[in-house]
Amino acid sequence: MTGPASLPRRTLFAAPALLALPTRARAASAAQPPIAIVLNSGGATVSVIDMTTRKILRDEPTFREPSHWALTPDHKKLLIADSSGNALFFLDPATGTELGHKLIPDPYQLWFSPDGTYLTITCLRLNHVDVYHAASLTLAHRFKLGSMPSHLSYTPDSRTVFVSMQDSGTLVAIDLANMTPRWTTKVGKTPAGVMWHDGVVLTAIMGSDHVAVLDPATGRITRTILTDKGAHNIFLTPDRTQLYVTNRVAGSLTVLDARTLGFVKRIAMPGGPDDLCFAPDGKLWIALRFASRVAVHDPVTGATDHISVGRSPHGIFISTLLTDRPALAAMRLA
Repeated sequence: MTGPASLPRRTLFAAPALLALPTRARAASAAQPPIAIVLNSGGATVSVIDMTTRKILRDEPTFREPSHWALTPDHKKLLIADSSGNALFFLDPATGTELGHKLIPDPYQLWFSPDGTYLTITCLRLNHVDVYHAASLTLAHRFKLGSMPSHLSYTPDSRTVFVSMQDSGTLVAIDLANMTPRWTTKVGKTPAGVMWHDGVVLTAIMGSDHVAVLDPATGRITRTILTDKGAHNIFLTPDRTQLYVTNRVAGSLTVLDARTLGFVKRIAMPGGPDDLCFAPDGKLWIALRFASRVAVHDPVTGATDHISVGRSPHGIFISTLLTDRPALAAMRLA
């Protein structure tokens, strides 16, 4: 792939929030089996997988580097961030059908505020954090807060967004009401995943082997939790009883008690586990970044199946989240 100019067939949408789901796409959704949408960062594709047969239905091209996703508040569009391709792609979340794209600078990680007012996007390569008006995707404010902004999470009241800065080794709190930074804290080498959880902020320290726990008001670190080498991201189970930490370097998952943050167990998961989703049958769908595969893991039996996808699978979305409200609510925190 050489960039946007190599794909002239795609159409730009100046106001993607106003896109209506086409009639043909709505009809296809009704008969569509549940799907997993896998973002292959190293392959410039999105793999659409039938979750029942576990077969790839098709691979959709992007420009260069699809990384993370965000579901619009009305659940009608799935936004795919193509960071080095400088574009947001829009997919029908039920079918994986492409709905267009919009050129935007270096979108890496992105998420809508709980109240649906803002879409915050981290720009890892360009070293800024962009806050957009969610309804129009027009820029509200740009922050220069450090080097390599990575992951993010909001407070439930949508007033504050927390952003990890990989190269700076910091976590930053941004006041969205006043569009000003509130505090910056050194948290460790290469922080990645961030989660607001039960009145505290958690951030996974990928250059180390732990999760840091911070006071959201002051940014003070109150606790560190040993997980495993390369702690990357944090996910809450739909029943809100456990937290899963993906340890990308060690090739493992660490399970924590969601109430006490105490250690529960560690699960071997070779291949660089990155992002994951919880399916209604209790299985975990996990992108294995270094193995070009998706793992489907049963935490009850310990059995794990694998599906080969594109190179460097990163983000993963499963369409059952559209109707599984507890699972989607848990994902909003990750």
